[in-house]
Amino acid sequence: MSYNIHSQRDDPAALAGVVRAAAPDVVIVQEGPRRLRWRQKCASLADSFGLVVAAGGLPALGNLLLVSLRVRVLATRCRRYPLTPGRHLRGAAYAECLVAGARFLLAGSHLSTDPAERPAQAAAFKRDLSAATLPVVAGADLNEGPDGPAWRTVAEGLTDTAVAADRADRHTFSSADPRRRIDAVFADPGIDVVDYDVVDTPCTRRASDHFPILVDLLLPAAG
Repeated sequence: MSYNIHSQRDDPAALAGVVRAAAPDVVIVQEGPRRLRWRQKCASLADSFGLVVAAGGLPALGNLLLVSLRVRVLATRCRRYPLTPGRHLRGAAYAECLVAGARFLLAGSHLSTDPAERPAQAAAFKRDLSAATLPVVAGADLNEGPDGPAWRTVAEGLTDTAVAADRADRHTFSSADPRRRIDAVFADPGIDVVDYDVVDTPCTRRASDHFPILVDLLLPAAG
């Protein structure tokens, strides 16, 4: 699951209910806790979802990776993008994971709302993804659609899971008036997309201003 949780400003009970109902092995969170007592807040958020913290929080500027106990976290790191004066500082979170014998890199980012700032952030995120030696699963709020330059940068060489599932017409924002697909999950071409859904329910409409993306992926067997 990839989910912009709107800084938990909406209905927290609905938010927890959405994730618990889906029971994902990983949740790539945008707009997670990043300020005072962020460690405690990240842990509380994970617990409300029935998950544990893998990486992110303040070091990744609100990008947060959560996993179930089925997933073993082998290594983590965070990135901060260069700050444009007057804009929000943004970044990305990464975790090398192992599940059912398959290793993969889990990554999450949230790009700027400023179209002049997004391309450099997308390029930095893409450099990290391209340098990975493991199959990549990346979730992001790109703040632009598939026709945008930042989206195209991140997507190059990866599978857009919505397109693979023939569901690219499913909009992710806003939950009050869905008009745009600005959130995405990208996967290594060697990962099979079994199913894809943008979860649009009364509960998700209360939980955040974005709909969550739920993707079922089949990771390649360990060689």
